[in-house]
Amino acid sequence: MSRHHHEHHDHSERHEHAHAHPHAGVLGLLDGRPLDRAELDRRLAALRAGPRSAALPVAGSAEDRQLTRWVAQVLLTEALCAAEAAERGLDCTGTAPVRLDQRAAVELGSITAAAFEGSAAVRAVYRAVTADTVADPVRRPAADPGPPVELWRLATPDGEFEAAPESLPAELAAALSRAPEGRPVTAGGWTATLTARRTARPHPADRCGQLLESARRTAFTRWLDHARAARLTLVPGLEHPGDPAQPDNHHRH
Repeated sequence: MSRHHHEHHDHSERHEHAHAHPHAGVLGLLDGRPLDRAELDRRLAALRAGPRSAALPVAGSAEDRQLTRWVAQVLLTEALCAAEAAERGLDCTGTAPVRLDQRAAVELGSITAAAFEGSAAVRAVYRAVTADTVADPVRRPAADPGPPVELWRLATPDGEFEAAPESLPAELAAALSRAPEGRPVTAGGWTATLTARRTARPHPADRCGQLLESARRTAFTRWLDHARAARLTLVPGLEHPGDPAQPDNHHRH
C-alpha cells in the first residue's frame, strides 16, 4: 500500500513537472514546430571553452541567463532563415563565415549581425530580400552632394567607425544622444561611446553607396522582425534579451 502510494506520488510529481515545463529541451517553435535546444547547449559550451571564456558572465547569474537568451535568438534567426532559404530554393553552399564591419554590424543589431556572420542561409536570405532595395529616391546632379549630414564617431570594443545617427538602432542612438560625449552607453545589445560629431558633405558616389547599404540593412531588419513575429514562438527562459517583461532585463525607462 505504502509502495503503491509512493509510486503514484512519484508519477504525479513527474506528470506535474512535465506539465509545468512543457518547453523543457525546446529552443523555440518555428511555424509551431519545436526546435531542439541541444544546439544552444552545444554553442554555449563552445563559448565557455573558447578563448574569451574569461570575459563571460558568471554561470547562473542574470547576465549569464541574458547571454543564453542572446545565443538562443541568434540560433532562432539562423533556423528561420534556413527554412526561408529552403522555401525560396536559395543556394547556401560553399560560403565561409564573414566578418561585418562595425558600422554594418551595429545597423543590423547584435543578434542579426551574429547570425549573418555565421550562417550562409541568413546571408542568402539577406541577398534575396534586399535585391530590389533602392536608396534615397531623390536624384541630384552629380556635382551636388546634397545638404550636409551629421556623422557620429563611435568607439566600440571591436573598433571605431562613423555613422549617421538615423542609421543606428533606435535604442542605441537615443542612449548616445542623451549621454555626455565620451561616456560609454549600453543599449540594444551594443556598448558604444560617442567620441565626436561632425557635419560633412560626402562625395555623391560614396554617399549613394552608403545610403544603399544602409537601406538594405534596414529593409532586411524590417523583413526579419515581421518574419520572427509571424513564424517564431519563444519559450519561457529564452525570451528576447531586450524584452522588458522578462525578469533579467535590467534596462528600465
